Amino acid sequence: MTSSRAYLGDLFSLDGRVALVTGGSSGIGRAVAGALARAGARVVIVARRPEELESTVAELTAEGCRAAWVSGDLGTREGVRAAAEEAAGVFGEPDILVNSAGINLRPPMDELDEDVWDTTMAVNLEAPFLLGRRFGPGMAERGFGRIIHITSQQAHRAFVQSGAYGVSKGALESLARSQAEAWSPYGVTCNTLVPGFVMTPLNARLSSDAEKVAALAARTMTGRNGLAEDFAGAAVFLAGRASAYVTGQSIFVDGGFSVH
Repeated sequence: MTSSRAYLGDLFSLDGRVALVTGGSSGIGRAVAGALARAGARVVIVARRPEELESTVAELTAEGCRAAWVSGDLGTREGVRAAAEEAAGVFGEPDILVNSAGINLRPPMDELDEDVWDTTMAVNLEAPFLLGRRFGPGMAERGFGRIIHITSQQAHRAFVQSGAYGVSKGALESLARSQAEAWSPYGVTCNTLVPGFVMTPLNARLSSDAEKVAALAARTMTGRNGLAEDFAGAAVFLAGRASAYVTGQSIFVDGGFSVH
């Protein structure tokens, strides 16, 4: 009889896989990068701040994980391309791409200027597109790949001044479906994880308002707001063999926020 450890290892292990995680030095991205590394993947984290990158990778390597970091600017096409090539040179071409890097600029709509719009789209939408274009075809050629985007409730409903941020996240979910259509026949799944309200640096503006934080928790079915570590299991599932027949989907990890 197969042991449960062997069965679960075969189903969920990421041994031998290479993952690239953008925004992997803080918040949800950091939790996802850690989960993939602890599940056996060799992980390259791409973000801006070297101090946070060093801290994240040091924590993982101290546990025996294989991890590295690349400091890059995902706000320009040249920056995305440079970071992608440097990241691919560490452990080889990635089997898993996680797009968690994002910016959350949400001025009132009548104050939303072209600079905010362009900056938001560059980081939240164009960088995932460019990284997908760089790595997706290679995944398809090798017969295995996993692309995971981190989106937002604002992809589905407008509240707390969704603005350009909500537009970028809605488009990112559409990008996942387009990528799935193109590459899933060749073994590459493309999905999104949709958080509820999670206490991360990206949500610092709302996190400082105790009344709003409590109201958001009350809107869930679990009675609490999300934590970055709530995404570990879903990310490992979507990154491995177990999710081979799940693609083009938006999977809500939100404590029931979206259906309450």
